[in-house]
Amino acid sequence: MKHLVTAAFLCAATLPASAQETLSVALDWTPNTNHVGLYVAQSMGWFEEAGLDVDILPYTDTSSGTLVAAGVAEFGILSAVGFHSQRATGADMTVVMAVVQHETGRLVFNGDREDIQRPSDLDGMIYAGFGSAWEEALISTIIRNDGGEGVFETVTLGTSAYEALANGRVDFTLEVSTWEGVNSVLLGRPQRAFRYADFGVPDQHTTFLGGNATWLTQNPDVARAFVQAAQRGYAFAADNPEEAAEILIAETAGMLSNPDLVRASMTALAEGGYLQDEAEPVGLIDAGMVTNITTFLFEAGILRGEDGNPLEAMPDVSTWFTNDYLLQ
Repeated sequence: MKHLVTAAFLCAATLPASAQETLSVALDWTPNTNHVGLYVAQSMGWFEEAGLDVDILPYTDTSSGTLVAAGVAEFGILSAVGFHSQRATGADMTVVMAVVQHETGRLVFNGDREDIQRPSDLDGMIYAGFGSAWEEALISTIIRNDGGEGVFETVTLGTSAYEALANGRVDFTLEVSTWEGVNSVLLGRPQRAFRYADFGVPDQHTTFLGGNATWLTQNPDVARAFVQAAQRGYAFAADNPEEAAEILIAETAGMLSNPDLVRASMTALAEGGYLQDEAEPVGLIDAGMVTNITTFLFEAGILRGEDGNPLEAMPDVSTWFTNDYLLQ
């Protein structure tokens, strides 16, 4: 697959040599391995080769989805649930590439908790959360599908949840297995976990590359050149996780304080098959997965319209994504 990918990208879209298009891509968080393909493409000169001057915007208090929908950034890295929620309100966004092919999230608890053997044991326990409606629907579904009532206490702690879990102040939380999960191993904190899909929650692409929908329509050639250069970066990372980790560390110039975590996370992403499904191009969006998770969010009452009220009908998600800009 590696050599096929390399050969395929020799035919990737480029703009005329006289053109130098400037565009920006907003990050959804501080730099991490979900962003690796962008930094690889930047470092390798693939954006420049495609005729692009790309500005990778740092994370701010304004979400990447908001920046993209408003046209402040042409592209952005988008969390899946955030994208679905914003798109339901009519936000001017279309996702053009699946950065992460499968669910990396999991429900975790300390490995020495003998009283937690199955999700139904979590009834009445304390959850350290992040303040989203998705968490309530997700966790209650997991518990109920294991025969429990789905009732638990929530304390909103944000990223402090992981320290609270480690010192026993809370019973469980959610984490990204390829980042916080990897970090727990590095810190010597044994954990056990429940996978969402084992208890009735649909698998999903947890991270997307998305673009401003109006801009995409008006600039198809520039969009294709950018997406395929980014796709090339992620394909390189899938095949060369160690080298990609070093590029990410170098390109972010000290913004990543734990190089060992970056290296271990890249290994987990590549070896876990999160960056590419076998025999498929990097970044391919699965229509069935998008429909299934959107249906879950709709039925849970999470998706709200522009008026702030829950959607009354399942939206047509076929217009929410496209694979047309990818090299396939």
